[in-house]
Amino acid sequence: MKGIILAGGTATRLFPLTATTSKQLLPVYDRQMVFYPLNTLVKGGIKDILMIVAPDHSGQFLNLLGSLLKNHGVSIMFEVQKVPRGLADAFIVGETFIDDDNVTMILGDNIFEDDFGAQIKDFKSGGHIFAKKVSDPERSGVVKFDENGRVLQIVEKPKEWISDYAIPGLYIYDQRVCGAARTVKPSERGEIEITSLHNYYLELGELTVSKCEGEWLDAGTFDSLLEASTIVKQKELRKNFHPIINQAIAEFNEELKNICKKRLL
Repeated sequence: MKGIILAGGTATRLFPLTATTSKQLLPVYDRQMVFYPLNTLVKGGIKDILMIVAPDHSGQFLNLLGSLLKNHGVSIMFEVQKVPRGLADAFIVGETFIDDDNVTMILGDNIFEDDFGAQIKDFKSGGHIFAKKVSDPERSGVVKFDENGRVLQIVEKPKEWISDYAIPGLYIYDQRVCGAARTVKPSERGEIEITSLHNYYLELGELTVSKCEGEWLDAGTFDSLLEASTIVKQKELRKNFHPIINQAIAEFNEELKNICKKRLL
């Protein structure tokens, strides 16, 4: 299993904060946002991770994460996505990295309370996505179930209500996803929609959808960024972090302190 963190784009809804840094490098309580999706992948046992980043802030990601987990058995590679073309484009950008392996992709601004380690480790083939009951499902892809919990329909940002279940930014696919992504035609929004990949596996009868119970935080606006920090603090979500990430952050902080001390001498 390979892992991808999608951290490209311009995040215009967070201007002027994102005029000088990437959204995923903004703080959520006591650490940068990107550590939360990174934790989700590491807890799933993933050792090879690709960060897809925008060109303007690629150096900042490299400075923070380039060697952070190298001594802990986790490899982080980087690809620059010059023009964001939609979420499904990540599987085209990362095709060489994925090779013949399965892949879990997570959006760099999505924070989860649930632990998805079992679903990631137990995955064999097909596609596995998640659903969360929310008050504003129209902001995301939406999945409709029948009375027996069978998936009937998946629609990207529907104009009319079909379900209260939104699809969060965590997706597990087998290696066929790269070829499927190349066949996706741009939507009316001009993007290669990841919903098309969900439907690709749904039509094959190989899509599993699990429901999330814990917090799902999409920290893409000023209000949701503030809410994310508040919930992370109140629920002490830092306790959910894998020990190697906490240790790596502590080592990184100590190294920076030592560098600053030497500069002052």
